Amino acid sequence: MREKVEKALEKVRGYLRMEGGDVELVDIVDGVVKVRLKGMCSSCPMSMMTLKDGIERVVKEEVPEVVSVIQA
Repeated sequence: MREKVEKALEKVRGYLRMEGGDVELVDIVDGVVKVRLKGMCSSCPMSMMTLKDGIERVVKEEVPEVVSVIQA
């Protein structure tokens, strides 16, 4: 599952990097993916929207067994 999630995160990294940020996979426990937003994304006021509407949506589409994506 970790490889599938990493591949899904690669799909959003380009967008995040254009904005000066990035995302790091921290852990996966019982279908909950824990990520760390880095760079500009870590302090952006829109980071929760990016996490839920962007990262979580893509990860869940690519890896259906993922229940949610949360910030670690």
